[in-house]
Amino acid sequence: MGVLESIILGAIQGLTEFLPVSSSGHLVLFQKILGISVPVLFFDTLVHGGTLLAVLVVLRDEIWSILRRPVQPLTAYLILGTLPAVVVALVFDDTIEAAFESGAFLGFAFLVTSVFLALAERISKKTQTPRQKEEMTWLDSLIIGIFQAIAIVPGVSRSGSTLSASLGRGLDRNFAARFSFLLSIPAILGALVLQIKDLAGPGGDAGAGELGVLPMITGTLSAAVVGFFAITVMLRLVRERSLWGFAAYTGLLGILVLIDRYLTHIFF
Repeated sequence: MGVLESIILGAIQGLTEFLPVSSSGHLVLFQKILGISVPVLFFDTLVHGGTLLAVLVVLRDEIWSILRRPVQPLTAYLILGTLPAVVVALVFDDTIEAAFESGAFLGFAFLVTSVFLALAERISKKTQTPRQKEEMTWLDSLIIGIFQAIAIVPGVSRSGSTLSASLGRGLDRNFAARFSFLLSIPAILGALVLQIKDLAGPGGDAGAGELGVLPMITGTLSAAVVGFFAITVMLRLVRERSLWGFAAYTGLLGILVLIDRYLTHIFF
């Protein structure tokens, strides 16, 4: 992978991580389109580190509040919401990596994202009085966490799934978006830990040797910069606009990927 390709993929990651369209799905798709053969999961995790920096900067007030007072309901909800993804990642580690490499479920996964977003928008519009942060319950966080675990499959949007679950539970749109982005922090850190374990394992470099140091750096920085602007825009979009446009986009993308996979075979 060259520097330009890493910058492009980093920018795609930074943009799509916070838009509900699946960053991992877009990375798999564009790596197929660009013909990049380095291990997909390693680069995906690497540029997720860049978007982690963006989250830490944009949500610094919420993060600082948690660090100053770690014993609070929001901390417990973040932990509970993270557990389902941890279990799925540990149990299905090899299956997940194979899904990243092949993109076998990509088209169907994009369609799942589309359905999640459409259902969430319909339910949200019917919610008379959205519940605020103080009204969140442990069941809300568990359900949101289960949806995040489903989003481990590339093509199912993590932010889209958690946002959909939050809106489906009747939570306020602004808080739903912020909780979704806060929940990305332990998810990204967990993925990084798993990759470091692979790097340190016998004979494994998880693709680092094939990628090169400079593309690693440029890809990560590109994801961080674009991610900073994307998360800022997305917080405003969730408050002021509907999710129907994203549902239509992921639905159309899923159909196009399936057509290529089973009929045209241009990229798959």
